Amino acid sequence: MSKVKYYYDPDTLSYRKIEAKKSRKYRNISLFLLGSLLFGLLGLTVLLNTNFINTPKELSLQRELRNYDLQFELLDKKMEQVEQVLTNIEDRDNNIYRIYFEANPIPDEQRRAGFGGVNRYKSLEGFNNSEMIIASTKRMDIIQKQMVIQSKSLDEITKLAEEKEKLLAAIPAIQPIRNEDLKRMASGYGWRSDPFTKARKMHWGMDFSSPKGTPIYATGDGKVTRADSNSSGYGNHIRIDHGFGYVSLYAHMSKYNVTAGKTVKRGELIGFVGSTGRSEGPHLHYEVFKDDQRINPINFYYGSLTAEEFANMLKTASQENQSLD
Repeated sequence: MSKVKYYYDPDTLSYRKIEAKKSRKYRNISLFLLGSLLFGLLGLTVLLNTNFINTPKELSLQRELRNYDLQFELLDKKMEQVEQVLTNIEDRDNNIYRIYFEANPIPDEQRRAGFGGVNRYKSLEGFNNSEMIIASTKRMDIIQKQMVIQSKSLDEITKLAEEKEKLLAAIPAIQPIRNEDLKRMASGYGWRSDPFTKARKMHWGMDFSSPKGTPIYATGDGKVTRADSNSSGYGNHIRIDHGFGYVSLYAHMSKYNVTAGKTVKRGELIGFVGSTGRSEGPHLHYEVFKDDQRINPINFYYGSLTAEEFANMLKTASQENQSLD
């Protein structure tokens, strides 16, 4: 209950009740309401600029920021895993695959080189987390570049592997006459006594003594380039171009099983033993060329002989005896 105020009236010599004017009353009420409003706005402003009260929108933004932080953390871990896998692949690529196929390793500086020139990350500057965003983007770009380099390297290795497979199939790597059909290895590569002149003469191949009609087999994949008797001394003979600089020659044959231009596989029947041309008796004279140079055929029999069989052949081929042609 509000207090009642009085004043002393000298005219009536008595105390009279103070009556408030309506205008003053309304003014006081207005001032009170205005002050309350101002105080309320001031308090709300203070609260909104502190962490005591957050609006629903602010709460939503805070949740989004926390989610972005979590996503960046997960992205960072995934990039670490990708980098580890790439490092392992690169290590095997340089130290196993490329060495096996005789290709030069890719330098580490080339694999992990950055991007020079203009600032490709300028559009990412000016944000609260620009440093983190730019670092992650750079990292992703380098990983992408590494993957492109590795992909090209594996394409190269695949091509080299295909060529290696063709090379391994093409090399004349087996004996042209089977052991069970072989009478004896009559003469090897090197200086030998000529059967007709008895003079010491270079023998450019190996002589396999076998009965007439014994099957002769291609020693590697290739294409028959000649099947004729137009080379002096060889009689009926066949030449096979294996590619990669390798050519094999089979001489003194009784007959052919292939014609010029035919593609043959290793182990395919190409003809039969005979004694045509300059020959002392039925046998196969066999030569191998590499880049137009005759080489010792005994170095290529790893595909058909055991270690013991090869040792016995090597011993026989090394003897400086008389050749059969």
